[in-house]
Amino acid sequence: MNESVDVIVVGAGGSGLAAAVSAAEAGLSVLVLEKCPQPGGTTGIAIGSFTANRTRLQEQSGIDDSLDAHAIDSGKFAPPDIERWNNDELRRAFLEQARETLDWLERLGVRFHGPFPEPPNRVPRMHNVVPNARSYILTLSHRLQQLGGRIECNVRVQELLTDESSVVGVRVESDRGSVEYRSRLGVVLAAGDYANSPELIARFKGEGFAEIEGINPHATGDGHLMAERVGAKLLNMPITYGPELRFVPPQKLPWIARLSARGTTSKILASLVSLAPRAVLNAFIKRLLVTWQHPEDALFTDGAILVNRTGERFCEETESPNREIALARQPDKSGYILLDARLIERYSAWPHFVSTAPEIAYAYVNDYLRLRPDIARADPSLSKLARQVQIPAETLQQTVEEWNKSAPQPLQGNRWCLLGPVKSWFTTTEGGTAINDDFAVLSETGQPIPGLYAVGQTGLGGMILWGHGLHIAWALTSGRLVGKVLAREEPRTSRRTNE
Repeated sequence: MNESVDVIVVGAGGSGLAAAVSAAEAGLSVLVLEKCPQPGGTTGIAIGSFTANRTRLQEQSGIDDSLDAHAIDSGKFAPPDIERWNNDELRRAFLEQARETLDWLERLGVRFHGPFPEPPNRVPRMHNVVPNARSYILTLSHRLQQLGGRIECNVRVQELLTDESSVVGVRVESDRGSVEYRSRLGVVLAAGDYANSPELIARFKGEGFAEIEGINPHATGDGHLMAERVGAKLLNMPITYGPELRFVPPQKLPWIARLSARGTTSKILASLVSLAPRAVLNAFIKRLLVTWQHPEDALFTDGAILVNRTGERFCEETESPNREIALARQPDKSGYILLDARLIERYSAWPHFVSTAPEIAYAYVNDYLRLRPDIARADPSLSKLARQVQIPAETLQQTVEEWNKSAPQPLQGNRWCLLGPVKSWFTTTEGGTAINDDFAVLSETGQPIPGLYAVGQTGLGGMILWGHGLHIAWALTSGRLVGKVLAREEPRTSRRTNE
C-alpha cells in the first residue's frame, strides 16, 4: 500500500505538531506519524516553560530586553566545557525567532503567564504555559485537524525511503502491516531525543551510562538512527542533561495538571493567573514543582545518605555521576534519601530547600510530606519508618550505625524522613543532526540531504540549550519555521507517486 502527501512528519510531539500545523496553514497536505498511542512526546510531559525575548508579556511588564542580551545570557547556563560546543549562529537565529513563535501560539489559543526570572538571565524571560504543557499538544492537534492534516498513532517508522540521493518517503509498521508513504516535498524528522536509548548512550557517552533511563521512555533516538543510516552527520552526541537524581512522578497527576489545556478553561485560568498575587502563583507552581523534580545535591553535602530498597548504602553520595550509575544498578533502579531530625529542620526553611525552580518556588521537607505523601514519609522511629516503605528495618539501622562511625555529622534524633523512590534519569540529550538554515539535514560532507529535514531534539544542529524553556521554545520555533520552508519548495516530478 502506498500513499502520497506533500509532507510527512515523523513524531507528534511539540516540534512535529508545530511543523505539521505550519505546513498545513500554507495549504500543504500533511501526514504525522506517531509510534505512541497518542500525541505528546517529551513536550507533553514537560512543565511547559517557553523562554523568549522582546515578547508581548515582557513589554506589558515594562521589561526592556534585547536579542543581544539573550544570546549572551543563554551561553551562561552550561559549564564552559559544554558551552564551547555550541553552534552560536544557529542559537542566535533561533532566539531571534522565538518571540514570533510565542505570538503564533497565542493566536492559536495557547495561554501564558509571566515572564518569570531565571538566573543567569538578566531579565525575566521564562513564560509558563497555562495550565500545563498539554496545552501545546491539544491546541496544535486540534488546529491540524481543522486544516485537514492527519495524525496516525501506533505506527512506527522503520526506515526512510530513498530515490537515488533523495529521501522520498518512509516505511512504517502498524497493525496493518508494512506500509509505505511517499512525500512530494519532504520528510521532517521530529522524533525527539535519545535519552532512553541504551544503544546511543553507550556508543557516545559510555557503557557505564547505558542502564540509566530517560525521563521519556519513548525517547529512543529513532530519528537520529534513521538519519544516520542515510548519511546524516550527528553533532554533540556525548552531551546530555544528566544523569541526575529525580523523584518518581506520582501515579495520579495533581488536579492542576489534569485541567483542560485548551478552550474556555484555559482562557479563564489565564485571566485568573494575570490577577493572582505572587504568593498564589508560587503555590500553584510549587504543586507542579514537587510532581517531577530533582533533590538538591546540598542534601548529601550536609549529611543525608542514599540507601537502596534493602536498606544498604551503595555509593559515595557526593560523587556524581558515579552516584547515578550506581543507583541504576540497584534493585528496581531506585533508592531512598534518609534525613534525620537535624536535616529535616535544616531543610524546612530558606535557604535550604529540597528542590527548586529558581526565584519562583522552593519546596521544603514539609511541602513534600504534604503534597507528595507517596514519596515522603516521616516518623519518630527509624524502624517504623523503614517498615512504611518495606525496607528491612534491621538492615537500615545497621547502615546508619556504620555511617555514624565516620560521619562528620551523625544521623540521629527523634524524627526521621525517607524521600523516595528516587531514580537516575537523563532529562534530555543535546546531540542532533547537523542542519542548515532551512532545517535540511546535512551529510558528513556538509551537503543537504534532499528531501530530509529535522526539527526539535532530532535537529538540534549543534546547539547547547541549557536552562528552562529553551528546548520547548526551539521545538515549537523550528517546527513553525520548517513548515514555512516546505511551503516554498517545488515538488520534484521524479518524486511524485500515485497522483
